[in-house]
Amino acid sequence: MLLLAGLSAAALSVDLAVAQLVSQRALAGELRRLVRLSEVFAWGGSVALIILTAAVLDARRWRVLLPLAVPAFGAGLLADGVKLFIARLRPSAATEIETFQATFVGWLPMLHRDAARAHGHAIESFPSAHSATAVGLAIGLSALYPRGRWLFALFALLAMTQRIEAQAHYLSDVLAGAAIGCLVGAACFRLQLAGCGPTQAEVN
Repeated sequence: MLLLAGLSAAALSVDLAVAQLVSQRALAGELRRLVRLSEVFAWGGSVALIILTAAVLDARRWRVLLPLAVPAFGAGLLADGVKLFIARLRPSAATEIETFQATFVGWLPMLHRDAARAHGHAIESFPSAHSATAVGLAIGLSALYPRGRWLFALFALLAMTQRIEAQAHYLSDVLAGAAIGCLVGAACFRLQLAGCGPTQAEVN
């Protein structure tokens, strides 16, 4: 988590360059399709379907719901909460800005309702709630199904890439979102929310 937070801070200096590169050199063909479809691992509605699928297929049934829903949706909600304190223009809305400092347009946008209404969704770039949700979900899935941990990490990485490719977030935004996902996932793990994991008999 601390590593991701540090990488997020370091990425601020290259945010605009990465965003410009993405806007000029879009992914091609099936790779673009793959990246864009990867949002299903991060969007709340499809994440709920993934969790429901796990509950239907897993022998533990409803006991897998909390270990998956809490880290996924908890991370997303925490990221959304941070957005209430930091207003940052999304790459798609910051086409004429030359410094990363200028992308941050104010603090506590919830207290400036006129500005918030004027910009709306465009000032909700930092951090990426989709990335937080994807990483939280990946951690929850990895705790329950450790054999798939690298696959779940790949899904989260693709979902994070989709947020950059869609020009919805900067690189630092998705890294900050991933850090939040790790924070919530680690907290859930420490609280033994994954205690409904496989028994020794099930493992064997």
